Amino acid sequence: MIALHLLALCAGLTPPPADPPRDGTLVRGMTISCQTWGQEWGTDGFGRELDELVRLGVNWVAIHPYARIHADGALTWRALDPDAPPDWIARPIRAAHARGLSILIVPHVAQWGSPWRHRGEIRFDEEARLERFFGDYRRWIVELAGAARGADALAVASELDGLARHEDRWRGVIRDLRAATDARLTWAASWDSYREVRFWDAVDAVGVQAYFPLSERADPDAGELAAAWRPVLADLRELHARTGKPVVFTELGYNRSLAAAREPWAFATERGAAAARAEALQVRCLEAALSSIAPESGWLRGAILWKWFVGPAPGENFLLQAPATRAAIARSWAGGGPR
Repeated sequence: MIALHLLALCAGLTPPPADPPRDGTLVRGMTISCQTWGQEWGTDGFGRELDELVRLGVNWVAIHPYARIHADGALTWRALDPDAPPDWIARPIRAAHARGLSILIVPHVAQWGSPWRHRGEIRFDEEARLERFFGDYRRWIVELAGAARGADALAVASELDGLARHEDRWRGVIRDLRAATDARLTWAASWDSYREVRFWDAVDAVGVQAYFPLSERADPDAGELAAAWRPVLADLRELHARTGKPVVFTELGYNRSLAAAREPWAFATERGAAAARAEALQVRCLEAALSSIAPESGWLRGAILWKWFVGPAPGENFLLQAPATRAAIARSWAGGGPR
């Protein structure tokens, strides 16, 4: 029953009733991140956070398992037995479904300690390294899909924009995933690279990491932020019309800094008197985004926010668990303040 939710999202159908009832056709989602390598997803605390998110109107959650990339293109990851998946993969799926939530699995290639500063920079000039990467990536993602059996959706990749030009290779990965999982598939492209993807026809939904710059100013008002979304949405609407695929924001978030509207992706921290202004800007950006995308639900099916944690996460400035951001989410998705 839950597994039909993203099918309904992509086909525009009404999903069957759940207990408690949830409408999976429109994504009101939250990424639950991790302070370590993901062990938090297999704890009792994960379920407690889901209960809080339900109260805020969330109906989808996402987790992001890691594989580490090396300079030679090789990937390393913890082995995942599909017949006996570890708790940190199996338990969050069960916990989400028990609450009527759908769940998206987003594989993250961890570039820390590699030559690349960001996943989007990963590319290979040598054919041997390219072959090694795609061989390892294919094995990892198929293994992950098997271990995460029962998940409602799976991202084929996240922000691997420098490798998107290898269309035939990605089509091969997608074919292998179709054989390994019934989950609906997307490909999570960065906000500035989704136009370069040539295989949207092979997946079920266009995924966009929606860190669109909205203003060069440190203190834009709500009207300016809303106006900045209009050309963004017009371009994405055209992509939807061209591909016939619904669009989903696989990530949407703002750092708690005075650069939030200019560089939503950047990790910056404000201290002292600037901290309160930064939090107000984060909330204003978030509210402008959610109010701008809501009327477009016929083709833009929603967003998964970045991000939430199980327990304390000192130093995190994208954190949405502060009272002001929680209230903003509840106003948009639950029809009022936190309950």
